[in-house]
Amino acid sequence: MAEINGISVPFVPIVGNEESSLRNLSREAVNRFDAIFKEELEKVKFSNHALKRLESRNIQLSDDELTKIQSAVEKAEAKGSRDSLVMMDKTAFIVNIPNKTVVTAIEVANSTENVFTNIDSVVFAI
Repeated sequence: MAEINGISVPFVPIVGNEESSLRNLSREAVNRFDAIFKEELEKVKFSNHALKRLESRNIQLSDDELTKIQSAVEKAEAKGSRDSLVMMDKTAFIVNIPNKTVVTAIEVANSTENVFTNIDSVVFAI
């Protein structure tokens, strides 16, 4: 045990140069966390509804396909889109662009749904 100002404490205080290097390490850790957090916020997310549709329609997405959707969303965002129909192969995704959230997914070939409303753009994910 160490003593600080006459009080016994169950730890050894850090003093001197080690203290400032720990502060720097903490800043570096915070900056690293902040960068990772911002990167994750930029990624496309899937709403619960979209996840259920993917599962019920047996649509599985590879990392390459997720990258294509991400790229399509970035293109739509650059053009000022708000709600986009993203077409990739035989699958359609309705995406809320400001939130970067896939709202639903539909396999076009096996679907009776062929009208999409409340969208302001169409992007082909290639």
